[in-house]
Amino acid sequence: MRESIESLKFPIGKFQLPENIDGVQINNWINIIENFPKKLRQEVQNLNEKELKKQYRPNGWTIKQVVNHCADSHMNSLVRFKLTLTENTPVIKPYLENLWAELPDSKDFPIESSLKILEGIHERWSYLLKSLSETQLEKEFKHPESNEFISLKINIGIYAWHCEHHLQHIINAKNRN
Repeated sequence: MRESIESLKFPIGKFQLPENIDGVQINNWINIIENFPKKLRQEVQNLNEKELKKQYRPNGWTIKQVVNHCADSHMNSLVRFKLTLTENTPVIKPYLENLWAELPDSKDFPIESSLKILEGIHERWSYLLKSLSETQLEKEFKHPESNEFISLKINIGIYAWHCEHHLQHIINAKNRN
């Protein structure tokens, strides 16, 4: 049975916002974010250059691009959290992730520096997330492309999903012919 492009793009499904976001849910999400670099490293540490060029779907990113994308995306996310915590409903700066993934440092450069970036970012990010008060979790930023206001507690969930989403892309790519 052939997999659909949609199931290849979203192997764990799209992010689903729970009806109720309580402390247990937030702690589960933070745990996913905190453990992501270790899980990611375990999946990619023994891959050779040919394997790193495997794609998770036809015309999709390579494993190398996914790893480098995660470093780019999670750097941006940490900055967005800090802006939201220190400014009054900031308008965040979006970036064109598909174009970033085509840059030489995403497409051709070894992944070790991105793995190190992710380890450092996630260590600091997790510490910050664990320290947030209920009031801080409710703080919002505005996304200029969608004009949505997104709270930090929802964004924690989005990034926990993002970690698992791309981890599954890598697992799927490793298993593709």
